[in-house]
Amino acid sequence: MPGAALHLPHPGWHARLELGFETRDVGATARTVLAHRRRVGPLSVQRTFHPEGEVCHVYLLHPPGGVVGGDRLDIDVQVDSGHALLTTPGATKFYRSAGEYAEQRQHLRVADGACLEWLPQETILFADALLHAQTRIDLSGNARLAAWEIQCFGRPTNAETFANGRADFRFEIWRDGTPMLLERLRVQPDTLNRGALLAGQPVTGVFVLSHADAETELAAREAMPTSGFGVTRVDDLLILRYLGDSTEQAQRGFRVLWQALRPHTLNRPACVPRIWAT
Repeated sequence: MPGAALHLPHPGWHARLELGFETRDVGATARTVLAHRRRVGPLSVQRTFHPEGEVCHVYLLHPPGGVVGGDRLDIDVQVDSGHALLTTPGATKFYRSAGEYAEQRQHLRVADGACLEWLPQETILFADALLHAQTRIDLSGNARLAAWEIQCFGRPTNAETFANGRADFRFEIWRDGTPMLLERLRVQPDTLNRGALLAGQPVTGVFVLSHADAETELAAREAMPTSGFGVTRVDDLLILRYLGDSTEQAQRGFRVLWQALRPHTLNRPACVPRIWAT
């Protein structure tokens, strides 16, 4: 029609995934189930697993295997009741961009009395990648949480640096509308070597657990690998950090700490997702 506005499509893929969890009676037992699932574009989940009974293990999938400039990934997770553990079978890779920013938005909500474990594998940013990323976690009441994120800038195993790339990461945890942790990491070529940011190291990570006390902090210090890791406790939030040159070291260290601390904060022994063994 003459004079009508022309609405161009988004320059990349827009993938969206909504997941909702709740407790239901299954046979003679109660377990957490994936009660709601809605997807648009190349984001999906495998079938759920229950290797420890009530807890629902879910693997998030992004079949293309990589994200380019102009792509957008949106993930919304709601745990209304019960206990959900989410992880990924592999790293999320952001490739070089011709000028468009990729976007990643993750909003995780956990209701009073419910529990979420958010344990993805690392995010790898190739040289010349452009990325805006935000993870917001909203906890209600007595909700419990274990969550980590690991970022790798460049590919250190291939001696590839994060040349000309730019990334803006936000990581937020709120409880009942009050902020518990607000972090922002903005990385570009002239900030890579700043001591207050990455100090020249290509890999960084943060691992947060709720319901921590002095005993939990002591257990973390006893289990902590000797190099590259640190711990801080703010009220009942335990914050573990990694800064180094190896995603393998970051993942291995966080998993060791998760196994040691899960009984303290989530009142459950560790049950390692079997995808981690592949």
